[in-house]
Amino acid sequence: MKPQECCVLIPSLSPDDRLPAYVNELHEAGFALILVVDDGSAREYQPIFERIAAWEGCHVLHHDVNHGKGQALRTGFAYIKEQTDLKGILTADSDGQHTVPDTLHLAKELGKKEELLLGSRDFSKNNKNVPPKSRFGNRMTSFVFRALYGQWLPDTQTGLRAFDRKLLDFMLSVTGDRFEYEMNVLIRCANAKVPMRAITIETIYMEENKGTHFHPIRDSWRIYKLLLGSFLRYSAASILSFLLDTLLVGLLMLWVFKDRGGEKIWGLFEFRALVAVPLARLVSAPVNFFLNRKFVFQTDRDKGAFARYVILAVCSLIATTLVFAFLDKFITVPVLHLVLYCLVQAAMYLVNYRIQRAWVFPEKKAL
Repeated sequence: MKPQECCVLIPSLSPDDRLPAYVNELHEAGFALILVVDDGSAREYQPIFERIAAWEGCHVLHHDVNHGKGQALRTGFAYIKEQTDLKGILTADSDGQHTVPDTLHLAKELGKKEELLLGSRDFSKNNKNVPPKSRFGNRMTSFVFRALYGQWLPDTQTGLRAFDRKLLDFMLSVTGDRFEYEMNVLIRCANAKVPMRAITIETIYMEENKGTHFHPIRDSWRIYKLLLGSFLRYSAASILSFLLDTLLVGLLMLWVFKDRGGEKIWGLFEFRALVAVPLARLVSAPVNFFLNRKFVFQTDRDKGAFARYVILAVCSLIATTLVFAFLDKFITVPVLHLVLYCLVQAAMYLVNYRIQRAWVFPEKKAL
């Protein structure tokens, strides 16, 4: 896509002279509109915004108070939707971390597919420009995102992104007022089957990234609360269902069928256990389904969901049994049998989570 068809949106709080320099270069590069959102900066910073607003092809929106990066981005998206017909939208930071050549590169990649483009920095150990805490934080979120959502994104916290106008309504629907908004975008894209593609950009950190408004404790908590939120709810729902299942089995064996202890079926199976387990599962499974639908994945899309849930439960049980039976033959130390079973169950637990998110309770596609 040509720069003349694109807008670059820059949320900003208390900027320095790097912002007007970057905006000026973007204008000279041919971008149709450079839109800056002043997110409640103090009065002494207003001359910078006034200077930018006076330039041709530039516009500044103001928040009276600081609302956070997420809200600033949505303010910009709403303006682009209502006041322009530009086809491409790029977002960038105001702290000098993004270069004009990289911004142009993302713009040129727009339009090839309907996808979210992510300008990804190099966080490998070979890159000495990255502060250790930034490398660790980004790598950690990348690994967690891969485990829970099935896609490797080398830079989950990049502010340089690009997408087609068709995704504007979707971006406006994403929640989160501060830095967690950008992580929520990635989660929603993964759930709604919006393709995401990483494009390598230059890695720039000014003075160990001291100019960032990212609060390491508060904003990290918001990001990981989003990243792990549904998985923790999934774990809570699973524990509750397990406790209910165990309680029901105990009640059925020790109370309902207490007089039939020792009774065998075909001389092989304990009657109480053979009857109590499926009866308990008939109650705990629908409860688990309801909790996952309403509490974990928070969807009202019921069509075919329960049938898919049952299919997954049966397949999961068969797969767990077969994998455990195959690997168990290699175990010679008795205590390791239980360890192996726990490992297999843990692996299937994560697999089940991803399948439920993607197939049993899918989010409506954005495109």
